[in-house]
Amino acid sequence: MTVQAIDIQVEDEAPTPADHPAVATPKVGVLLVNLGTPDEPTAPAVRRYLAEFLSDPRIVELPRALWLPILHGVILNVRPAKTAKAYASIWRNDPAESPLRYYTRQQTEALAKRFAGQNVVVDFAMRYGNPSIADRIEAMQADGCQRIMIAPLYPQYSATTTGSVQDATFDAVKTLRWQPAIRLAPAFHDDPVYVGALAATARRHLAGLGWKPDHVVLSFHGLPERYFLNGDPYHCHCQKTARLLRGAMGWSDDFAPLAFQSKFGREKWLEPATTDVIDALAERGAKRIAVITPGFTADCIETLEEIAIAAREQFEEAGGEAFTLIPCLNDAPEMIDLLEKTARRELAGWLA
Repeated sequence: MTVQAIDIQVEDEAPTPADHPAVATPKVGVLLVNLGTPDEPTAPAVRRYLAEFLSDPRIVELPRALWLPILHGVILNVRPAKTAKAYASIWRNDPAESPLRYYTRQQTEALAKRFAGQNVVVDFAMRYGNPSIADRIEAMQADGCQRIMIAPLYPQYSATTTGSVQDATFDAVKTLRWQPAIRLAPAFHDDPVYVGALAATARRHLAGLGWKPDHVVLSFHGLPERYFLNGDPYHCHCQKTARLLRGAMGWSDDFAPLAFQSKFGREKWLEPATTDVIDALAERGAKRIAVITPGFTADCIETLEEIAIAAREQFEEAGGEAFTLIPCLNDAPEMIDLLEKTARRELAGWLA
């Protein structure tokens, strides 16, 4: 059977009528999304942030009728003041914003330079707090973005993080009359560029210490064990990241133990806890330790206050002599390389 080619003649697009509303040049959008931050280190601002964060069914998987009275009747009346104090201890002065927002902004601006002149709009949003995903999608669409790729900045997938970003994205577009095309970047826990960036950051920091750690703790954010048992792959992703990073650095399991931080509530969480691992290392005679937090792409309250301040004090009280936090990838060149590589892969077919 012979197939004949059909020559279709398409007339040039007619000029836009003089009274037609202005139309933005079609563009492609890249939206980086991180967890979130209060707008300022005060109890009212933290209360607003925690109310949104802890109301998400992805974060707390309890019946709403049981959980919401506890949240609004107890937690939001007790926790904001303490959390605001913790934020104040790590808040930046110039510009006046949280480290998480600062570094996410820096990542966004650096990635935008990599796409200069290509009709690509790069922006950022926070899953909780400001700027919101819905606001930034609306702004990008107004700027001509008919296609938007959402890039959650969580290396390891969890329903509580990446899954929640996807929920918020679909909630944002489901009410729009004209929905942009949406793509969602996957987790990158085993991406060689990501693992290489972690290794480069660790080598650079450790080389400048003037002392060698007895151990390096790989501390990931924790998760209720029940979530893992119900099918969340987060624990497996953390284990694989840890294995690949140890391989890249030549570390043994004993030298670089894996741990989980930030436990909240009475439910059993993934173990071992970072606090328990630090105590155990001190009991074994370790005097110098470093902690790296591979689950965070930007320094934040969990790294700068919980680890660099609180965990340091814990180790020193247990007899430790030297403690250091290896920085997150933040705006290091390797991080921007990772973002660009991810964006170009996920934008395949969309870029001219």
